[in-house]
Amino acid sequence: MREYLLTLCITAAVTYLLTGPVRKFAIVAGAMPEIRARDVHREPTPRLGGIAMFFGMCAGLLAADHLTNLNEVFEKSNEPRALLSGAALIWLIGVLDDKFEIDALIKLGGQMIAAGVMVMQGLTILWLPVPGVGTVALTQWQGTLLTVALVVITINAVNFVDGLDGLAAGMVCIAAAAFFMYTYRIWYSYGIEAAAPATLFAAVLMGMCLGFLPHNMHPARIFMGDSGSMLIGLVLAAGAISVTGQVDPDVMKLFAGSERNTVHQMVPVYIPLLMPLTIIAIPAADFVFAVVRRTWRGQSPFAADRGHLHHRLLQIGHSHSRAVLIMYFWAALIGFGALAYSVNSASMWIVLGIVFLSFIGLVLLLLPRFTPRAPRWAQHLVPPRYRRRRAATAPAASTPAPSTPAASAPSAREAHDTCGVAAGVAGVNGATAVGPRSR
Repeated sequence: MREYLLTLCITAAVTYLLTGPVRKFAIVAGAMPEIRARDVHREPTPRLGGIAMFFGMCAGLLAADHLTNLNEVFEKSNEPRALLSGAALIWLIGVLDDKFEIDALIKLGGQMIAAGVMVMQGLTILWLPVPGVGTVALTQWQGTLLTVALVVITINAVNFVDGLDGLAAGMVCIAAAAFFMYTYRIWYSYGIEAAAPATLFAAVLMGMCLGFLPHNMHPARIFMGDSGSMLIGLVLAAGAISVTGQVDPDVMKLFAGSERNTVHQMVPVYIPLLMPLTIIAIPAADFVFAVVRRTWRGQSPFAADRGHLHHRLLQIGHSHSRAVLIMYFWAALIGFGALAYSVNSASMWIVLGIVFLSFIGLVLLLLPRFTPRAPRWAQHLVPPRYRRRRAATAPAASTPAPSTPAASAPSAREAHDTCGVAAGVAGVNGATAVGPRSR
């Protein structure tokens, strides 16, 4: 555990220290797109934050290679090298897209090639534990297609949710924390060395997100861009593929006792099928809803719009920070809820706790619909949004009306400040990983 924590800290420190120079480089390189109507930020913000995240990942893997226990992961498995190869390719495509906005089909092809590179080096799904059937071995083509599909879906799901300051990095960090606890339990409790690479990937991913978040929280000073969102999506998918398709369920020796006990004991085996889905549950739901919504309107599935889940939160009345925190809450509830259920699936308290927290989440979600107003004696103790509004005073009758059209029409700057900026995806971190940006 100490070596995993050391790897996490090194990754986070390198990412944090490099993000400042990368921001200056992005400004000099001109990676600062103009403000569009659907953007939520008010000032041009540099992107290319994925550069710092990539070098932080490289530093974490390099440090792990020189540690006593984690060095065995590199000696017994080729998965870290496969991850580094695929990550380098997808990162390079993201950097080019952040600067030059490459075509959507080129990005989609690059994602598939990066997944294929990892498959060629051994990071692929070899078998699947199917409930009621057992372990099903996959052919080479089946494993390749399933691996590529999981990588592409995860990359685009993470990129779809990257629309508010700190949203994607925080949600992926929460998911990586839950995934780390799950894989570490398999590696430590059951003594399965095949789960060590996935545990290392989760620790490195947490370090990348934690190191970048201080620069990306609202108001963000830099965005990760497609170079960062596609990168963390690929690392998340690589960990899920490693623990799902490489860990043999028969090694866990859970087929013992009665049939009912066997079903409960087999939950940790089936969780690898569900854990990757729970980790990206919110981004995947956003991805599916967006595709259905756009195709129903006759648009391209990858055309950017303002109908994502975080846009809906802003439209309901949540502030930028509160919308991000609500998304954090649901990501933690789904991820850690699945983790708790995998530890003790027979406990009714876990189910009741998840239901109770879900109710609290719904109340927080609908809170702007029922905004309370504080009494007059407590006006100075509450935030401004809970204070009673004073009635606007009517203008005096003796005040002469403006005689010139120029005086009666507000200036362009006043009109901009009055109408504000429409809620939408922050343009620099992209609405989709494969969709083109409006020029």
